[in-house]
Amino acid sequence: MVWARHRHAPWYLGGVSFAESSFFPVPPDVMLAPMSLARPERAWRFALITTLASVAGGLAGYAIGYFAFDALEPWLRESKYWSSYEKAVVWFGEYGFWAIFVAGFSPIPYKVFTIAAGALSMALLPFTLASLIGRGARFFLVAGLMKWGGARMEAVLHRYVDRLGWATVMLVAAALLFHYFA
Repeated sequence: MVWARHRHAPWYLGGVSFAESSFFPVPPDVMLAPMSLARPERAWRFALITTLASVAGGLAGYAIGYFAFDALEPWLRESKYWSSYEKAVVWFGEYGFWAIFVAGFSPIPYKVFTIAAGALSMALLPFTLASLIGRGARFFLVAGLMKWGGARMEAVLHRYVDRLGWATVMLVAAALLFHYFA
């Protein structure tokens, strides 16, 4: 909470948001939630900063995949992210836009999907739109919950955030299955 009140906190939030979308392992929610609690009147502003910086970082991840995947692949194969990357490749083949949207909103590692999108040369406009919608929905939801529910909501969010993310993944998957088979 002390760092959340720091005068440069929005800059730190933007930096973490950018980095997490392309290479950093810590999600920006860990800064966004306490910042929104500490300054609820600025919660929407913090969510916007987080969203825009995250999408910019996603574009950087896309560029990494597009221009440097061959150099990155050996490291990726050795990392814990390789299986996620393989899933991303399959999901892109089947779902495209929706794969980025779900990765942007859920606990699935978004950075893996940004790099995969670049490596697979996904069209940039759908990638950017899906990122804006998915990341924006997630971060505005976190900021809104903190603004509305305060410290009590923070405890609930920490306890259930992964379940909420996976529930969203299942709902989108069910909707896609319904769309294809109906």
